[in-house]
Amino acid sequence: MISTINPVTGEQIQTFDPHTEHQVDAALTAAADAQKAWRLVPVEDRVQILRNTAKVLRDGKTDYAQLITLEMGKPITEAEAEIEKCAKTAEYYAEHAPRFLAPEIIESDAAESGVVFDPLGVVLAIMPWNYPFWQFFRFALPALAAGNGAILKHANNVPRSALAVEEIMDKAGLPAGLFATLLIESNRVAALIADDRIAAVTLTGSTQVGRLVAGQSGNALKKQVLELGGSDPFIVLADADIKAAAKVAVKARFTNNGQSCVNAKRFIVDEKIADEFVAEFVARTKELVVGDPTDRATTIGPMARENLRAELHEQVTRTVENGGKIILGGNIVEGPGYFYEPTVIDHVRPGQAAFDEETFGPVAAIIRVSSTEEAIALANQTEFGLGAALWTQDTQKATTLLQHIDAGAVFINGMVASDPRLPFGGIKNSGYGRELGSYGIREFTNMKTFWAGTATSATPAVAD
Repeated sequence: MISTINPVTGEQIQTFDPHTEHQVDAALTAAADAQKAWRLVPVEDRVQILRNTAKVLRDGKTDYAQLITLEMGKPITEAEAEIEKCAKTAEYYAEHAPRFLAPEIIESDAAESGVVFDPLGVVLAIMPWNYPFWQFFRFALPALAAGNGAILKHANNVPRSALAVEEIMDKAGLPAGLFATLLIESNRVAALIADDRIAAVTLTGSTQVGRLVAGQSGNALKKQVLELGGSDPFIVLADADIKAAAKVAVKARFTNNGQSCVNAKRFIVDEKIADEFVAEFVARTKELVVGDPTDRATTIGPMARENLRAELHEQVTRTVENGGKIILGGNIVEGPGYFYEPTVIDHVRPGQAAFDEETFGPVAAIIRVSSTEEAIALANQTEFGLGAALWTQDTQKATTLLQHIDAGAVFINGMVASDPRLPFGGIKNSGYGRELGSYGIREFTNMKTFWAGTATSATPAVAD
């Protein structure tokens, strides 16, 4: 049984019977068949579906945002922003996909040669609960524009959101069968990955699950894109604009109730300005409003599940036991639901949970350093490599340090965030492959080389 639980109250809202093996088989066959026709539709015609999707999303924004908030606890204003971001991304790819997918001419000794971008087939998307609409559309919009089909296996605590995105694509006019949501238990995913009707796999989730999916996909020799965990550093050097950095830092840490792979988690601050930064950061954190996420004044809602809150609190406890100092929060909020106090832990060092592990919730770790060199070294002292923020008013210094930070993205004097115009993804245990931008739309294509001979030359000049 798959159920959705309101994280504000802890009460069960609705249950769903998992799809049967017969239903799964029918969905896979329908997607594979539909994709064979869809791939032949000109990209200029395919992107009309994306324009339709943007309209459907905006027309239903109120209802879809409320659904997100109900199932995973995101503040309603952030849920509305999530829907709008999906719509804007649909419009972005509707405009740019034909250019991104246009044949690339490369000069050689042929009369004409280059690369064309063919779709791979049906892509299995294994998606998380924290951005239940965005994570799906971030993958699906470019993948569908490229001529692929899609099967969604969503997180089992957001089944209504999973069914809603299927309804949205149907309303947008996507050909019948080309996309389907499957409500199934996690132990049935391996069979999907192995199925010949699945051509490739994308996962956004934990590093632990990423290893499993990578192994299963690799065994089946199927392309994967993995966006996994993160423990993003937010580096504040001595010459930074402290007030501006602290203001952005609070948003970077506590957006989405602190439950995002690219939330800033480790605040690495030069000791010369650390007291001032921490005071400003704590003052702004105290302004956050914890409460009912349907209230537009709320800025921190509940965590999505009770077990996630328990795990976060255990990480806080272990950090304090090993020398970290709580200067704000640190407690489970008593009463119904899965609320946790916005928490700041100072004097965090390597070897403590809040430094070594991903803290997926409203907890910020302050790490004080004596030099820029130590700041960069500690920023890189992690198994993760998703994003990083660097704060300094010295542009030349920032440009130099950029190449020394191990991350898929570095934001200078800003907070890490995904943008449809820019590639997004990580390195190390944060995964591999890229989503968004021109790079993302090509991830699920066959970059097929073509070579056209001349009348006097029917083979390449040098044969392998």
